[in-house]
Amino acid sequence: MSEPLQRQLFAADALLPTGWARDVLVAWDGAGRITAVTPNAQPNGAAVAPGPLLPGMPNLHSHAFQRAFAGLTEYRGESQDSFWSWRNLMYRFAARITPESLEAIATWLYVEMLEAGYTSVCEFHYVHHDQDGRPYADDATLSLALLRAAKSAGIGITLLPVLYQTSGFGAKPPRADQARFIRSTDNMLSLLERLAPATRALGGILGLAPHSLRAVPPDSLAAAVQGLTALNPQAPIHIHIAEQTQEVEDCIAWSGQRPVQWLLEHAPVDERWCLVHATHMTPQEYADAARTGAVAGICPTTEANLGDGIFDMPLWLQHGGRWGVGSDSHACVNAAEELLMLEYGQRLSLRQRNVLASSSQAEVATAMTLQAVQGGAQASGRSVSGLAVGQQADLVALDARHVALAGLPAPSMLSSHVFGSHRTSAIDSLWVAGVLRVAQGRHALHDAAAQAFVAARSTTIAAG
Repeated sequence: MSEPLQRQLFAADALLPTGWARDVLVAWDGAGRITAVTPNAQPNGAAVAPGPLLPGMPNLHSHAFQRAFAGLTEYRGESQDSFWSWRNLMYRFAARITPESLEAIATWLYVEMLEAGYTSVCEFHYVHHDQDGRPYADDATLSLALLRAAKSAGIGITLLPVLYQTSGFGAKPPRADQARFIRSTDNMLSLLERLAPATRALGGILGLAPHSLRAVPPDSLAAAVQGLTALNPQAPIHIHIAEQTQEVEDCIAWSGQRPVQWLLEHAPVDERWCLVHATHMTPQEYADAARTGAVAGICPTTEANLGDGIFDMPLWLQHGGRWGVGSDSHACVNAAEELLMLEYGQRLSLRQRNVLASSSQAEVATAMTLQAVQGGAQASGRSVSGLAVGQQADLVALDARHVALAGLPAPSMLSSHVFGSHRTSAIDSLWVAGVLRVAQGRHALHDAAAQAFVAARSTTIAAG
């Protein structure tokens, strides 16, 4: 039986997992799952998309509170600024976050994400406790604030509470400014049990994020992964790794091995895992990590902002590696901007053009979009891998009348969206699980959420 007209959308052009198709009718059920994708169809009374229809982009790495911090560190505070000097400033900001400010900041961020083409987010959440480092009366207080923000905005969420125990390799005691992050492994597993029903109620996924090898000792890492697997064998696991050269050097000094090398030899890394950044790997590490089926979580605008370095994407792809994009510290919140920065970083490094085109997709924007959606879906643990039966109806429609797109064939419209427009400006509409969340480029909560964000940011800065 066909779905009601309000659960159908017709597009003259749609990007399916197999590539571009013409005259596509998409239908979904009451749960927001796609039940039919029919090329060469007629609208038959269904709503008509205003331009090419794309799969929604999963954002596979987010620290929501840092959106209110964006732009506030762009001055030289030391003779040579780096990730580590930035981190000290970020910690000062994190110390002032309250449950109310976090919810306001995250709600606006998630509205921004939706308006920028992201339909789901993996929230790597590590500020757990009160400002003095003591647990809240409800230990899940800040996690629940994030879930409420996702519900208000209407974005899909994979919540990844962060296990953080030490300040450096060799189980160095945590710093005073890390007190809000610290949990025992048993305490983390209890938190996951507490959060599971609330996350399920939102249609979300609950996973775990061991922060990094420097922040989680080997015994804790093993116990946490084992405990998570007992709760849910499919739950995603995300970890920061090999983002900075100092991290690599410190890991070698501690273990005699590089971070990715150590992780692959000491943890059951497989398709559940997302290796966030993984910027500094040897050719052998690229090959070994890709072979596990893990996703590389690339955050190009944040990695550029922090001076991390450039991931060797051609080498990763040569080994069949999977990848997706995240906005991390949210210096930029724009799905197409991350793709542009990723491609441009490769061009600057290799002094070539159109680096990330594939043998099956000569159009760079098309190839990158399909790969990032697939990898992001895997990393999020959610059925959001594209416009296909059984997947969630997470859809993005471009504006075919936009000056950068008008009159062009659909693949060129996507290319112009990524490389030739103001990125967000060419997005007209967006649906999450079949529910319209953005219309004519704007979310219904845009004004109210923006106002609350500005107030929360001002209050947080003033608390310093």
